[in-house]
Amino acid sequence: MTPSFDFTAPDHFTVGTVGPPGQRVFYLQVGTGGQITTFKLEKQQLGALSEYLVGILADLPEPEVPPLPAPGLVEPAVAEWTIGGIGIAYDEPADRVLLIVHEVVVVDVEDDDDDDLDELDDDLDPFAEVAADASTARVRVTRPQVVSFIERAGELLASGRPLCPFCGLPDGPDGHMCPRAN
Repeated sequence: MTPSFDFTAPDHFTVGTVGPPGQRVFYLQVGTGGQITTFKLEKQQLGALSEYLVGILADLPEPEVPPLPAPGLVEPAVAEWTIGGIGIAYDEPADRVLLIVHEVVVVDVEDDDDDDLDELDDDLDPFAEVAADASTARVRVTRPQVVSFIERAGELLASGRPLCPFCGLPDGPDGHMCPRAN
């Protein structure tokens, strides 16, 4: 089983990538007192997280402390686990944004076990026990840290491969199979 984490006041909260555009791996890093923990996430997750955080901040007053630039990714980036689901809340008394990230759960289901699945009771969820064992990381960050994170995420998302002018799909240095080309 992989470890769970609780970061009550991290001093390191950032996102970064390793690899060239088109082959990049995205990482979320959180740390306190020089101890850095890294999680792997997908580009689409980063985009959705960033967009949601923008919405959270839109409903709050401007931070009194100006944001510092988000720190860079500390390498080597070795992920503790891969992020599956992400929950977000605002803790008003502490003036912190709470992120709860859940480990992605990989379930191996073989085709020849289909007969066993047919015999399951309709009220029984075969994946409930596995999902309950998934690790979590609770991260409480300040609004200035969130602002810096959003800016960094925007830079990373914009620095990907250029889009094809015909189909809008990512284009690479060697081109791509454009569905609009005949």
